[in-house]
Amino acid sequence: MKKKKVNLLLFYNTYCLGCTGRAIPFAYELTRDFPELNLIVIHTNFGNQTFTENEILDIFTTKTSPFDIYIDPDAEAYNHFKCEGTPHWIVLDQNLDLYRSIFGSQDQSQNRLFYALESLKN
Repeated sequence: MKKKKVNLLLFYNTYCLGCTGRAIPFAYELTRDFPELNLIVIHTNFGNQTFTENEILDIFTTKTSPFDIYIDPDAEAYNHFKCEGTPHWIVLDQNLDLYRSIFGSQDQSQNRLFYALESLKN
């Protein structure tokens, strides 16, 4: 995480179709709309799930990701932010304080996220 920047954390799971079909592409769009944004994408494992890097990258047609993906093997970061499911977005302001916590990938959650990021623009 970077202080003095807006940080966006996306918690997702490869088995979550809303994550791979909507949230990941939307996260990519947001990096284009908000180039100053520090995007942190976190693949969260649940229960006894384990994924290899190749399995995680399999959702991308090029088998590479346009951004770094971190793995939360025991869902510790996910639980720390009290996420409700995947995808879950956490917006931290420039002081690294929690600004918004948004669950989901549908239009309403995407709009809420976009407006949250817009309101934090300098």
